[in-house]
Amino acid sequence: MSVNVQNSDLRISAGLPKQFPKKAIPQIAFSGRSNVGKSSLINTLLGRKSLARVSSAPGKTITVNFYEVDSKLFLVDLPGYGFAKRPPAEKAAWSALTDGFFTSNPNIDLLKLIVQLVDARVGATKDDLMMLDWLMQAGIPFIVVATKMDKLNKTEAAKVEKDLRKNAGIPDDIVIIPFSSETREGKQTLWNEILSYSNLL
Repeated sequence: MSVNVQNSDLRISAGLPKQFPKKAIPQIAFSGRSNVGKSSLINTLLGRKSLARVSSAPGKTITVNFYEVDSKLFLVDLPGYGFAKRPPAEKAAWSALTDGFFTSNPNIDLLKLIVQLVDARVGATKDDLMMLDWLMQAGIPFIVVATKMDKLNKTEAAKVEKDLRKNAGIPDDIVIIPFSSETREGKQTLWNEILSYSNLL
């Protein structure tokens, strides 16, 4: 691999757009609903157990977390969405911060890819469908990762991609990667996509 994942660290947990780092390296952003497994996925990619904090309360922390990998790229963990029990003020804060990532990011031109996570067990939720629709309308390159594949039996696993394309309207040219933080399924495939979009292969 062209990056040393062992040389990774949390650069900043940004609670305000003005805190976004200005370092001009490629950014790969991870989007998904709360409890979809974003932190576990990032830990798996980086070969670490707890670099990305796995929250016991979905949506608890409203920050954009920038993980710097080998001084060559940022893996950006966007706040999880879809937390129905959050007060309106906190939902507004989530919207403002996430919107700020796309509108006030000093290096938005270096955003190379959105990795959209969907829980393989439940398929695309209403919130996922809204995000996928926005991504398709915005024209930002994205791929879809189906998380928690280890929770499915072989029959269920074989249907995941077909069901996502049918029920979420994901075009055939958009890559869908089955992934499990438990078994590491999909880890290398996802890294290949990240490095390709970042021109680091």
